[in-house]
Amino acid sequence: MSLSDKIVSLEHIFKTYYAGGNPVPVLKDVNLSVGRGEFLGILGTSGSGKSTMLNILGMLDVPTAGVYQLEEVQVDLLTDAELATIRNRKIGFIFQGFNLFPHLTIEQNVEIPMLYGRVDRKVRRKRAHELIERVGLGHRFGHRPNQLSGGECQRVAIARALSNHPSFLLADEPTGNLDEKTGMEIMKLFHELNDSGVTIIMVTHNPDLDEHFDQIVHLRDGRIVHQEYRKK
Repeated sequence: MSLSDKIVSLEHIFKTYYAGGNPVPVLKDVNLSVGRGEFLGILGTSGSGKSTMLNILGMLDVPTAGVYQLEEVQVDLLTDAELATIRNRKIGFIFQGFNLFPHLTIEQNVEIPMLYGRVDRKVRRKRAHELIERVGLGHRFGHRPNQLSGGECQRVAIARALSNHPSFLLADEPTGNLDEKTGMEIMKLFHELNDSGVTIIMVTHNPDLDEHFDQIVHLRDGRIVHQEYRKK
């Protein structure tokens, strides 16, 4: 993988928390590269360190040691304001619980990252409508989250994550609140997006999903214990 093909590079990442003054190491010398257009799955049981790794990838937390580069920008050298800007522009977040605003329509929910990014109102509305169509919810324009199924809410969340043309999508257990059939429909949508060139990093505890990924990373006790690459 050439340098220009890398979206994400983690080099010797450590993360240690402190409880009562005692160190609690959570990530231990993690090394990882994610290529442009790749679909990466980070798998691990509770306590493996995958939530901490997700927070670092999403710039919601910082490593104790090591280097995180996003498109050749060294993240640990950025100010808080610069981190906030990059989070908004370069990372599309998708959560297990959808995190939609119940009082807003689905179009307005999709517009939120663009609003923070100070995108022109007309551009926001056009982009939101295009994305809602793209995730298969054109028949739901004007609806609010409480009028949608769980799968439809997650589709809105995916559309919102795409709104600022991010460098990659960061999905945290995106099928965790869905039944198996709906979860597979969401995975199919992720594959369609990935086939169109969208880079996706997904964190999950579900080993049944590992067949979906181009690269699989298994975490255990804060370390990568298995890493597998698959050709498309």
